[in-house]
Amino acid sequence: MQTGYVATRTPLPPVGVVLQDEGMATPNAARELRAEADIDAPADHVWALLTDFAQMARWSPETVRMVPLKPGGLRVGQWYLGINRRKAVVWPTRSVVADVVPARRLVWDTPSSGAQWVWEIEPVAGDPSRTHVVHRRPVPRHLSLGSRIVAPLLLGGTEAHADELEQGMATTVAGLKAAAEGT
Repeated sequence: MQTGYVATRTPLPPVGVVLQDEGMATPNAARELRAEADIDAPADHVWALLTDFAQMARWSPETVRMVPLKPGGLRVGQWYLGINRRKAVVWPTRSVVADVVPARRLVWDTPSSGAQWVWEIEPVAGDPSRTHVVHRRPVPRHLSLGSRIVAPLLLGGTEAHADELEQGMATTVAGLKAAAEGT
C-alpha cells in the first residue's frame, strides 16, 4: 500500500493514508478529492465510529459540529446542519443524506457548495478483521455560485481550499483509523 505521495501544493498526508495523486495536479477546485486507508478493525466497528457524528469534529480540521435537523436518525433524506470553520471564518452548511448502506456506504449532498461527500467501507479481501475506507468528494455538476464567491474571498481561493479540503479529508480518515484501531 502506498503511504505517501509527492505534491507541490499540499503537505504529506498522515502515515497510512493515501490521497489521490492525479487530483493534486489538476488545477480545478471541482476535481474529485480522495483519501483512503486500510484500518485494522472490522467494517461494523468502523461504521459505528463513522456514523457517530459527534466524533467527526474531533477528526476533521474543518468540521465543528454536525446536527440532525429532522427526527428519525441517519437515513436517506435526513438533513444535517454542518458548522464549519477555517481560521476565523465560520459558516453553516446543510447536507442531505443521499445514500446509506450500513457498514458499506454513506453519501450526503451539500447543496450550498455543490459537493457530494462519499464514504465507502469494504472489508479487506481475505481478512474481515481489516477494512478499506475511501473518502471522496466529487462535485457531480459544478461548484455552487456561493462557493465560487465565498472561497476566493474568505477561504484562500477555490483551488487552494480544495487542496486544503483534501488534506483535511486525509486527516479525518487518519482520525477514524486511529479511533478504530484504539491508537
